Amino acid sequence: MEVTGVSAPTVTVFISSSLNTFRSEKRYSRSLTIAEFKCKLELLVGSPASCMELELYGVDDKFYSKLDQEDALLGSYPVDDGCRIHVIDHSGARLGEYEDVSQVEKYTISQEAYDQRQDTVRSFLKRSKLGRYNEEERAQQEAEAAQRLAEEKAQASSIPVGSRCEVRAAGQSPRRGTVMYVVSLCHPGWSAVVLSAHCNLCLPGSSKSHASASRVAEIIGLTDFKPGYWIGVRYDEPLGKNDGSVNGKRYFECQAKYGAFVKPAVVTVGDFPEEDYGLDEI
Repeated sequence: MEVTGVSAPTVTVFISSSLNTFRSEKRYSRSLTIAEFKCKLELLVGSPASCMELELYGVDDKFYSKLDQEDALLGSYPVDDGCRIHVIDHSGARLGEYEDVSQVEKYTISQEAYDQRQDTVRSFLKRSKLGRYNEEERAQQEAEAAQRLAEEKAQASSIPVGSRCEVRAAGQSPRRGTVMYVVSLCHPGWSAVVLSAHCNLCLPGSSKSHASASRVAEIIGLTDFKPGYWIGVRYDEPLGKNDGSVNGKRYFECQAKYGAFVKPAVVTVGDFPEEDYGLDEI
């Protein structure tokens, strides 16, 4: 007894075009006529149905035949899953013409005209008093930020430069070191007021070596830090992140991996003698 296979009602094929450099994988009904099939291809390849010439290629990308009978069904041709149907455009359009979005005229609108429209996200946020348009919430956030900054300032002011300290940051073991720098930082790129800094002074009549001294430096500089108050610490062991400089700007001198900037809340000043963790010997 001879068994005849039944084709699936749909077929998945690749569509290529003389107008585009890419291929698309699509599924179509085998019951479509070639004329109906061309109409569906218009939105995909950008060529008018009346200007299309269709070629069928097998899974091995070998040419099978032309799909040139307008009233014939797609399923009447040897179209199987994985085949490619190539669309040749005869409208006169150029290759890649519909891919170059730089040629598409962009719609623009002025800020004044956009503000007057009632169907925009900005208009919705204003009506609903959400986000930055919620004046009460914004004022509360600014007040909370000012409170946090005032608390940080009080904490930073109580930390003398040159004093011994212990840093207890979340998720880290306690680290001891010397306070080298106390700085108030604004937003990135704004001016930063250095409250105090630990400097190396070359004393008259001394050798090339430098003697340590504490000095208050009322200077204005630029910084790339995050906002707030920061404490520059020189650790006793290489447990830091830098050498006293950040993003190319130097704040104090120390060896690589011995320097760090931390928030005042995690710094405790006191009698903390140096401890030898033996890290230099590793």
